Parts: sequence; structure tokens; C-alpha cells
Amino acid sequence: MLVLVSPAKTLDYDNPAATTEYTLPKLTQYSEQLIEECRKLTPADIASLMKVSDKIAGLNAARFESWSPRFTTGNAKQAVYAFRGDVYTGLDADSLSEDSLSRAQSQLRILSGLYGLLKPLDLMQPYRLEMGTRLANAKGTNLYQFWGDVITDEVNASLKEQGDELLVNLASNEYFKAVKPKLVNGTIITPVFKDRKNGQYKVISFFAKKARGMMVRYILDNKVSNLEELNKFDMVGYYYCEAESTAASPVFKREEQ
Repeated sequence: MLVLVSPAKTLDYDNPAATTEYTLPKLTQYSEQLIEECRKLTPADIASLMKVSDKIAGLNAARFESWSPRFTTGNAKQAVYAFRGDVYTGLDADSLSEDSLSRAQSQLRILSGLYGLLKPLDLMQPYRLEMGTRLANAKGTNLYQFWGDVITDEVNASLKEQGDELLVNLASNEYFKAVKPKLVNGTIITPVFKDRKNGQYKVISFFAKKARGMMVRYILDNKVSNLEELNKFDMVGYYYCEAESTAASPVFKREEQ
């Protein structure tokens, strides 16, 4: 079972990672090409393109300028510990056991606008470049065109390493669009999380993001390897709703919080 998640906008480079182990990202030749394009942008360009404040635009212009193709523990941090957002709150990587972290390195992949596809322990220099950014490049007008089949090919390679064909998509629509489902050599499962609010069950972004991270944690800690085991996910009150589920899209519901 291979699991895909999105990155996060919030980063933490102030606190040390929970492990000194690390690996190096595989697709940095593509990252270098994107960095070249990003360095052509002024802070004002970045603010307009990414719809961010002048302060954040200036920070990211500096990040693009200082980015180096040489990754060290001095200029980079393991991705799963660098990202801090709702998904990563749910995952709580800092408390993973050694065994669960080892399984994460094998089973978990993080989609990225700049790095393409990251393993949890891949060193990552700070950046902000969301997959939906319309950044002009040699291959087109956006990052989906830039990455083409590259990310899908890497997903297939990771599936092959796993020795099975089950791909659990816990990424956002924005990021999973970088994967081409028809070219994936496996079965794609996309869980849906619904919370009850005002008498109705609906997908609430904040809760759904945390639930995705918790499902990753559930998979790792419980050595989940098939759909039957996945559907037993029951953290923080979620339960499998067979009536609303399909084989490709299991639905998990939770009562009003």
C-alpha cells in the first residue's frame, strides 16, 4: 500500500527533527529548473502570482535566491518534520515509533510543486510553490504541464517497490491532479471524511485535512495493507459508512463535535 498526501504551506525550520536519519530528494534536476524560473520573478510578481502578502512574497524571493542543489542538514530538513499543517498535525510525525517511521519511508509519499514527489525523510529546503501555481516554464504555463508524467512515473516506481497495487490518495484535489490516474499501475482508493454539522454530514476542510493525517498514522501504526483493514479506521470518532461508500471511495463519518 502506497499513500499520497499534500505538502503544507506552514513550515518549521526552527525545531530539530525527531531523527538524524535522512535521504536525498530524487527529482532535484527538475527543482533546479523551477528555481531558475522563480528567480526571474520580483517580489511583486510573486505576490501577484501566489496571491500572498508583500512580506511573504519577499520571504519566498529570498528562499528562491538562496536555494542550492546541494542539500545538507544545515540548509534543509526532512520533509515530514518540516511541513506543519492540519494533515501533519493529524499525522504527528514527531511521535512516530522507529518501526512506523521506517514504514512511512517505504509507504508514504508527499506531492510537491517544487520537488515533485518526496519521501518522508528526504531533505527539503524551505519554499512555497503550490501545485496550482500558474508559473510559466519551458514546458507550458503551469506546474501540471511542467511535471507531465514525471510524478506519475515515480508513483508507479514506488508502487512497484511496495510489491502491491493499492494507492491510497489522501492528497487534495489540487495536488492529486499532478498524478495521471489512467497511467497509474494500480488501484486508486480516495477516502472521504464527513463531519456532522447542523444535522447534516459534510466535508469540512479543517477536519478532513486532520483526518487524512490521522489515517496515515493509522496505516503506519497498524501495518494496514488492504482495503478491509483500511475501512476499520476509527480514530477520534470516525467510522466507516458502508451505505455511502464505493470500492474506490470509502466514506468515513463522525458525529458533531
